[in-house]
Amino acid sequence: MTSTDTQARGFTIVRRYDAPRELVFRSWTDPTLLQWFAGVPADPAHPTTVDLRPGGDWRIHLVEDEGRGRAYVTGGRYREVVAPSRLVFSFGAVGGWPELTPETLDDLPVVTIELTLTPDGGTEMVATVGFSAAMSDERVAQWLAMGIQPGFTTTLDRLAPALA
Repeated sequence: MTSTDTQARGFTIVRRYDAPRELVFRSWTDPTLLQWFAGVPADPAHPTTVDLRPGGDWRIHLVEDEGRGRAYVTGGRYREVVAPSRLVFSFGAVGGWPELTPETLDDLPVVTIELTLTPDGGTEMVATVGFSAAMSDERVAQWLAMGIQPGFTTTLDRLAPALA
């Protein structure tokens, strides 16, 4: 399920996994499991890194289009880490895309991942991508026009097979 509310300056994607919450959380935070996000096998020349603490960064080498060679580093800077139920991070990477610096944190999307147990032992994930009040309506419109919602949806679609 995916919903968009541009009045709220963002969108929410909900997924249900037949996997324990701890495994879903680790799939977001363990560099050996996070490769699902990139959608390609790990490349030793571009290791995935995770500094799992508020203010720490996670970085992954993303190959968007293997045929055309579009590849870049992306990731995020953690704002909140509550294992195994919640992650909040600014989306971006120092020296990557989108460019992340301490001065640009309010000009980047903020991703919130909330994981709750389901009665059958699975996990519901609510992923919210929001835009700060400091970001202009024009900048939000640029992000949405750039395709952040379908791109993020496609990325999240890779998690279920990785958990299987």
